[in-house]
Amino acid sequence: MGRRRLITDSFQVVKKRKRGNKKVQEGQSPPLDKVIVQAECLPQDAAQPEELELLKQFDLSWKYGPCTGITRLQRWERADSLGLGPPAAVQELLLKYNRDPVVTHRLVETSCPPLSTALPANE
Repeated sequence: MGRRRLITDSFQVVKKRKRGNKKVQEGQSPPLDKVIVQAECLPQDAAQPEELELLKQFDLSWKYGPCTGITRLQRWERADSLGLGPPAAVQELLLKYNRDPVVTHRLVETSCPPLSTALPANE
């Protein structure tokens, strides 16, 4: 009988370097993408709760047409072009916070309980 074969007999052993061990030198500036993200997320640039409530009411109103698959600004422009009279305050908010995804996109919240708690337990 011969010796037992190992998987390394058929495949070459390759050691990978760990990615997370990079150290930033003192004189080196942080990557630009991190600086841009931090600049865009400043608290003074965020929409206030009452402004978000106005946008939520705009989302829930069917008189401005369906809102699936489009941004809030696209929906506002479509409603305006159809003569449905969307609120001008909504357009002002959408243009003011045009880089904030919380403002530009409709976020759906469900009030349904999780599926595991909604189903009766088998006894």
